[in-house]
Amino acid sequence: MTTPSTRSLDTVAVHAGREDCADLGVHAPPIDLSSTAPLPSIEAGGQAYEQLAAGGLPRPGDSTVYRRLWNPTVARFETGVAALECAPQAVAFASGMAALSACLLAAVTEGRPHVVAVRPLYGGSDHLLATGLLGTSTTWTTPDGVARALRPGTGLVVLETPANPTLDLVDIGAVVAAAGDVPVLVDNTFATPVLQQPLRHGAALVLHSATKFLGGHGDALGGVVATDAVRAAALRRVRAITGGLLDPWSAYLLHRGLPTLPVRVRAQQATAQKLAVGVAGHPAVARVLHPSLPGLDPHGLVGRQMSGPGSVLAIEMAEGFAAASSVVEALQVATHAVSLGGVDTLVQHPAALTHRPVAASARPAAGLLRISVGLEDPEDLLADLRAALDASAAPTGCARMRA
Repeated sequence: MTTPSTRSLDTVAVHAGREDCADLGVHAPPIDLSSTAPLPSIEAGGQAYEQLAAGGLPRPGDSTVYRRLWNPTVARFETGVAALECAPQAVAFASGMAALSACLLAAVTEGRPHVVAVRPLYGGSDHLLATGLLGTSTTWTTPDGVARALRPGTGLVVLETPANPTLDLVDIGAVVAAAGDVPVLVDNTFATPVLQQPLRHGAALVLHSATKFLGGHGDALGGVVATDAVRAAALRRVRAITGGLLDPWSAYLLHRGLPTLPVRVRAQQATAQKLAVGVAGHPAVARVLHPSLPGLDPHGLVGRQMSGPGSVLAIEMAEGFAAASSVVEALQVATHAVSLGGVDTLVQHPAALTHRPVAASARPAAGLLRISVGLEDPEDLLADLRAALDASAAPTGCARMRA
């Protein structure tokens, strides 16, 4: 007989967070939409409120008081993510940016407002850190510069691997060693726990924009952080005070996405590898960025830190922005849209969209397109992308005119 600790990730993805369904007499997890909960007495209600507002979990028999503090549908999703990330607990938020904001506010509250951030990062994360809006200050660095960037007041080291949008890989263990006692936060959105579990490599916090692969269908917004019990309590306290709790309907949809996560990620990854090879030699393409390609995993992290190279790739057009613009306008199967990790293929221009607020020195190249590979037939996607590339390389209307 298998135990939860020995079961495969595929099995855990299907069952985690659903452990109480049989006792409830249901097969699918219920959705609790109540905004408030009955209080047995003033004294008991006050104690329950204090427990939850301070970041604690509900105690058996206690009222859950008010849904800004805790929700059972959200808690099921959190249990599922924690199990997949091999984490003691997880805390869910209204968006990935709300999740990152809570991590930063927790560091500020502890009197350690300085952040060391490894670029590249998702444009929204970069923008938030650059503004200092939440009382943080940031030192930008490369993975090998983390140790030199630390200060007495450093509360977090933030990195993303694979990085958005260039797919740079970062050795998590090496950064953790360089950070010493400073907790390392890893944005694991691109890899998902199917391909990478940062806590196993020493990270303290694992961040996901759950909107992406975890939900997987482009119909729910959310964020989640997997971590230890002490840090989770600090994050729940921030969430309770600031009102950043994930809503129960989105929590239900995101939880519903977890059982198919391993199947989706592996299928999308296989297609991404085919696309990376299939467009690498196209005359309109200067280079293709995907960890499966030669030279793009210099530290040998695929197979050691990651179990696979992932399903997001980027292409840099030889003729820059104009060619990139032509490609997205010519696509017929893939959709020109921001976001990633869904069942359909999305192509976007980071420099003009998600990374528009990033400092010019760190902004992606003007000719770079990010491709999040979906579940369409690989040959259909390759034909669509090649046709769009052909169109971008075609002579202009004036050049086609003859005397």
